[in-house]
Amino acid sequence: MKIAMVGSGAAGSVFAGYLRRGGADITLVDPYKEHMDKIAANGLTFVVNGDQTYQLTGFKTAYNADEIGTMDIVIFMTKTMQLNAALKGAMPCVGENTVLVSLMNGLGNEDKLVAAVGGGRVLYGNGVFGTELPEPGTCISSPSKDGLQMNFGAVERTELTVAAGEYLEKLFIDGGCPCKFWEDVAPHFWQKIITNCTFNPLSAILRMKCKDIFKDMNGAGLATGIVKECCEVATAWGCPMEASKFFADLVKTVGGGSIEDYYPSMAQDVLIFQRPTEIDTLNGAIVAYGKKFGVPTPCNDYITKTIKCIQKNYDKQYKS
Repeated sequence: MKIAMVGSGAAGSVFAGYLRRGGADITLVDPYKEHMDKIAANGLTFVVNGDQTYQLTGFKTAYNADEIGTMDIVIFMTKTMQLNAALKGAMPCVGENTVLVSLMNGLGNEDKLVAAVGGGRVLYGNGVFGTELPEPGTCISSPSKDGLQMNFGAVERTELTVAAGEYLEKLFIDGGCPCKFWEDVAPHFWQKIITNCTFNPLSAILRMKCKDIFKDMNGAGLATGIVKECCEVATAWGCPMEASKFFADLVKTVGGGSIEDYYPSMAQDVLIFQRPTEIDTLNGAIVAYGKKFGVPTPCNDYITKTIKCIQKNYDKQYKS
């Protein structure tokens, strides 16, 4: 099957790296010209856990999807606020049997794909490891020490989605990424959503790494409030989540996983690049679902407003 990775920044490049190692026929699509050109000329330098480096060749690259031909699978890995434009731009490579895949952060991305092609041609899920793009042509994967690194499933299980899902599962596994194509991916999907809702904005606001947030009783208290509300919303959505158990598992993850020394993507957006964040599809989406289901979400509402205020006023913030 022919695969396009629409959005080949840090996460898209890492996911593509695993797929290519697994033998995928894959085209990277991204307007970041220097990155695309370097991969086209020299391949992708793929670093795993900081100590394993692979030079991966054989990628096709493009700045847009206009002339890459019809794909069997199109994976979207843009920022969530860019998805509508990315979906529109990808339509030249989407045929009547093309399966669309969202492995992006946040809630509601799969709904936009369903609106475009129908639920019988959409997969969704996410990865559970850190990603970085330190320079053009180089990406870094920071997977956890054990367990599945990629979880995804179908909005509707059809002949097309099952074939695409099983194929991607094999590619990821063969490429060194423990992966599962689930009949019901919702519990795993929500686990990543809640983890991101906790660490991403808190790290951005507090300017602290994940491990240090939990070492402080105030940081841990903020995290507890976010987790409680998120689990209540997930349960109302139809995916039962127990807050106390989730929080205990989260503490273990921070104590020995790959994210303990990591600044999440939202922290990088705020502290390094000063650009828009994905808050609307994380804590903001929790607030929206909370209103829909009648679940109070004051912690997530406060966090959402704080991040929105920060990202709206980069030019007015204190500079030393």
